[in-house]
Amino acid sequence: MRTIVDLPKEQIKALDRYGKARGVSRAEVVREAVAAYLPMPYKKGVFQTHPAFGSWKKKTDSIEYVRKLRSEWSK
Repeated sequence: MRTIVDLPKEQIKALDRYGKARGVSRAEVVREAVAAYLPMPYKKGVFQTHPAFGSWKKKTDSIEYVRKLRSEWSK
């Protein structure tokens, strides 16, 4: 997919320098940056492999939980 993004000249120059040093195009540098920025591929079922998946196992009322945490501040 093609897209148009307006970037400041300084960022374009930095992308070009980085790409030249690595021997890749500016487009490849941008693709790598976007891939690194995204937390994980958006595929069905991928979330179950994330290290934090299932870390909140017990069901708790969120409002009650926040009140409990805030009550600790005044102790």
